[in-house]
Amino acid sequence: MVIKRIISGIVLIAIILGVIFVDWLCGLAVTAFIIVGLYEFFGMLEKKGICTYKYFGTLLGTLIPLSIMLRFASTPRWELLFIVLGLLALILMQFKRRRNDGVIVDISTTLFGILYISWFFSFLIKIRYLPGGTGYLASILLITKLGDIGAYFAGSRFGKNPLFPRISPKKTVEGSLAGLFFSVLAAFACQPLLSFSYPHLLLIGLSFGALGQLGDLSESLIKRDCGMKDSGKILPGMGGILDEIDSLLFNAPAFYFYISTVIKTY
Repeated sequence: MVIKRIISGIVLIAIILGVIFVDWLCGLAVTAFIIVGLYEFFGMLEKKGICTYKYFGTLLGTLIPLSIMLRFASTPRWELLFIVLGLLALILMQFKRRRNDGVIVDISTTLFGILYISWFFSFLIKIRYLPGGTGYLASILLITKLGDIGAYFAGSRFGKNPLFPRISPKKTVEGSLAGLFFSVLAAFACQPLLSFSYPHLLLIGLSFGALGQLGDLSESLIKRDCGMKDSGKILPGMGGILDEIDSLLFNAPAFYFYISTVIKTY
């Protein structure tokens, strides 16, 4: 299992290194991750017995990152335009149903998937398109994923005290603390990319390390509700795409708004 995990990790790193320096390739890679992530999410809900509009949801979820790549900005909050139009379309689809039960759940879960996976993860493209965006994107990826790696290996080796056994039985307090430590180390290593003081980097490492773990636990909560261990099997030893991007789903928008504010301040 560890060997498979390492091989899958190397493949993901190779993909990141292959696309991060070219903005449109980076955008396409993020879009591909979103499509697979949505497929896994809607698949989990279907196994739970929820009838989602997965094809429509995946289509709408794909338009969001593609629109960012094309610099579409008809309104200051154009992403919300997609959500409003999507909600309207989903409501219109209900008129074709033979039964009225489950309408609220079906619409809500479809919109949730679009927001949770597509909109949140699309902020990685926005980060990449910022001035100096390559360095910012590399930084948040390192801070988040090095925290994941540190938490996994330290928790596997030294973990004794469960963190949230009801949500994720294998996550431990020791692993969580190690994850924060490695996120801070990653933030320090990104000093040439971020050009912040070390106290500032300490705050960034702790904040986004903790937020990344919250994203991981949130996806674990969804999987437990659906009665599944992994979101998919596309990555040997790791699970699904959603299992790998979960820690970035909260970090991507939070880091974008944080860095945008810092850039304006300076």
